[in-house]
Amino acid sequence: MASSISIHSMLIGVVIISSLIATCSANFYQDFDLTWGDHRAKIFNGGQLLSLSLDKVSGSGFQSKKEYLFGRIDMQLKLVAGNSAGTVTAYYLSSQGPTHDEIDFEFLGNVSGDPYILHTNVFSQGKGNREQQFYLWFDPTKNFHTYSIIWKPQHIIFLVDNIPIRMFKNAESVGVPFPKNQPMRIYSSLWNADDWATRGGLVKTDWSKAPFTAYYRNFKVTELSTVSSNSFSDSALQNNELDAYGRRRLRWVQKYFMIYNYCNDLKRFPQGIPAECRRSRF
Repeated sequence: MASSISIHSMLIGVVIISSLIATCSANFYQDFDLTWGDHRAKIFNGGQLLSLSLDKVSGSGFQSKKEYLFGRIDMQLKLVAGNSAGTVTAYYLSSQGPTHDEIDFEFLGNVSGDPYILHTNVFSQGKGNREQQFYLWFDPTKNFHTYSIIWKPQHIIFLVDNIPIRMFKNAESVGVPFPKNQPMRIYSSLWNADDWATRGGLVKTDWSKAPFTAYYRNFKVTELSTVSSNSFSDSALQNNELDAYGRRRLRWVQKYFMIYNYCNDLKRFPQGIPAECRRSRF
């Protein structure tokens, strides 16, 4: 399945529109605050590497100093190795308050030898329930891999190693709120969620394996430049984010690695699937 895809063919044709300014690499000291967990969150290597740890007493987390409204966010992560059951490594964008917006990556740990589950979700005006889950086509604990969010007024794209895994389109035309007015900070945390994270809470965290540690590097942000609202109405800008090859890669991931899609959960939505699910995915 995945082995048939050569390394060079993994390069995805994602076109970043000209309204994006140059990408800037970050220094964790300059761009992030360690917000909780005391000594369990660390920045080292001159600000180029960050780690979060979890033990039986506490997890840890960090957040960006700046807020962002649209753009592309890239972060390389190396996840907790070995028996990570019960742990969750969360990496997401979020505003604050009861009507907050949020764009989530969550990595649900598992027992040794079983794959991580990558959990994604989109909240708008405080409402989520838009989960899609995936297995990865590699071991995310062996090396660093890049996890990205492209957030535009037209859509949100989730990418892994520059391969799109999910697109959430703006469906305001059919009454679905879309995150577009609230600037968001970048957050990440490593915490214990053994009441639900692994097999619905059946598998608990093995604290004899603590501390559990995840690593971060090569954070990059590409912000949307200041453009008039009229620029976003141009059909070319609305449709050029993924080329034909990018759309094929998206279908490949969703065919072979998606394990849950809220749009297909008819038992969950007996009155009918959400309005955005009835629109074309691509």
